[in-house]
Amino acid sequence: MSERTELLPGSFCWPELATPDMASAKRFYAGLFGWEPVDVPSAGGSYTLLQLRGKDVAGLRSLSREERDGGIPAHFLTYVSTASADASAARAQELGGSVLAGPFDVEGIGRMAVLRDPGGVVFALWEARGHIGARLVGEESTLCWTELVTRDPSGAKAFYGGLFGWTWKASEGAPAGYTEISREAQPIGGLLPMEGPEWGDVPPHFMPYFLVADCDAAASRAAGLGGSAVVPPTDIPNVGRFARLRDPAGAAFSVISMAAMAAMAATPAAT
Repeated sequence: MSERTELLPGSFCWPELATPDMASAKRFYAGLFGWEPVDVPSAGGSYTLLQLRGKDVAGLRSLSREERDGGIPAHFLTYVSTASADASAARAQELGGSVLAGPFDVEGIGRMAVLRDPGGVVFALWEARGHIGARLVGEESTLCWTELVTRDPSGAKAFYGGLFGWTWKASEGAPAGYTEISREAQPIGGLLPMEGPEWGDVPPHFMPYFLVADCDAAASRAAGLGGSAVVPPTDIPNVGRFARLRDPAGAAFSVISMAAMAAMAATPAAT
């Protein structure tokens, strides 16, 4: 288990699903990851904490009428922690980004803003004031990696480096151009350039990865629950096996099983 009790600025801290069908999402993710939904009061309407063993791992909300009218589909919004939502929002604008909402208080738990980077990626800032975000990370059925998928890698590096102090390192054995994101020398995610016609009109985005024991089994289970695979289970040399999935409402996310987990499962227990 990897439980967080504090949050350092510049960390990926909360995956939040916005969907047109809350009931369907609750069933799907309960079946896939074992997440338990806990409804909580919210000034903006219904909000659900998704929990594992009583610890928060993700959020769930309904798409607003404005979002639906604007054609915004179901999606995961990635939150990044900051010491000051106001200061970071102002800095983002200096770096060429834009503020879509806020900064504003989330009563009793934090302050946030929704931003768009210069390349079009939408994300949120989170200044914790009682709720740090996901309490469980880096273990099965929780967030373990976040990927920045962009058509402007150099611009993204300048923007996020200036905003959060992230640093970048080429990832050995990864696809050409793939770069690891580090915060204070600790790898926390990756940057994937959107190159080639296969991306079509997919908008740039942050992609959350959730850890699973068996990637193929998770993809099969997702399909049985009404989801689908955008990228079927695929090996990543020396890392593990991943799949990019969609839930029944179309929200995209990834699952990954690590090679070390598979090796441990194949090793006979000591007697």
